[in-house]
Amino acid sequence: MKKIVQNYVNAYNKFDIVGMTKDIHNDVEFENITNGQVDLILQGIEQFRKQAESAKEYFKERKQIITRWEFQDNVITINVAYDAILAIDLPNGMAAGDLLQLKGQSIFEFKEGQIIKIQDKS
Repeated sequence: MKKIVQNYVNAYNKFDIVGMTKDIHNDVEFENITNGQVDLILQGIEQFRKQAESAKEYFKERKQIITRWEFQDNVITINVAYDAILAIDLPNGMAAGDLLQLKGQSIFEFKEGQIIKIQDKS
């Protein structure tokens, strides 16, 4: 499971959607949580893939660095430091070319050797 998560993060950093989705279950559930509020829920591999493709347009560069690992049964939690250079202007006032820096956590739940649920928290 650790190798799958590491491969997912590496593929994410390279904008490699095929690599990101190769170990994701067809029935995956994805949640993005910002400041404790769920702001995006996706159901199924196709919704996940479409969102991943569209998100590529937001960034010139992006990188997640895993700073901590936790393992419990079929769940892996990672803490990440996230740096990205924006490719577009955002409604919050950030502009293309600005550096976005976040700290967050991603929780990966596994079923049948594949990722069945991902929660991204920032």
